[in-house]
Amino acid sequence: MRIAVLLYPDFTTLDAVGPYEVLSRIPGAEVVFTAAGRGPVRNDLTSLAITADAALDEVDSADLLLVPGGPGTEAQLTDEAVLDWVRRIDATTTWTTSVCSGSLLLGAAGLLRGRRATSHWGVLDQLPRFGAEPTGSERIVVDGKYATAAGVSAGIDLALTLTGLIAGDETAQAIQLLIEYDPQPPYAAGSLAKASPEVVAGAHRLLQG
Repeated sequence: MRIAVLLYPDFTTLDAVGPYEVLSRIPGAEVVFTAAGRGPVRNDLTSLAITADAALDEVDSADLLLVPGGPGTEAQLTDEAVLDWVRRIDATTTWTTSVCSGSLLLGAAGLLRGRRATSHWGVLDQLPRFGAEPTGSERIVVDGKYATAAGVSAGIDLALTLTGLIAGDETAQAIQLLIEYDPQPPYAAGSLAKASPEVVAGAHRLLQG
């Protein structure tokens, strides 16, 4: 099973690496990180880079496409080379997926029209401009072969969900145990429904930089 992970400048690292930690452990999985050109691609904090093993024109098919989000998503929404590549790969996939604001990129490519989808709460209201139905109350939304995850850490949940669908629940649970994914956060502020108004205001300030 070939898994293509799209990288672009100012992506959020965990959006790509979280799912990678899970999906790469599926028996027979082959993961390729791809970007406009080969080489390091800097994350949204500019302090970390992931190496793209292949340029977009070197990847012509995938069983699973994963599009991460991040501040850099906005610039990709009008990059026709990237959008054309996403559409071409989507024509070959069994699963086309995104984490965080990556769903906006799927939307800009015309893939989410008439479909339910989710994204980071900070950009959820942008999904309708691409004809998608935003579903903010769900951490993972699966509509046909399209699977979208909410913000950042939800990518791990997305990957485990996909692993169960692809390789079976037992394999998914074995991988969950292997990476010891047993969330017990010290604070109950991980969603808009749980966070206080003060915490939400603080998150907005961080989001705006």
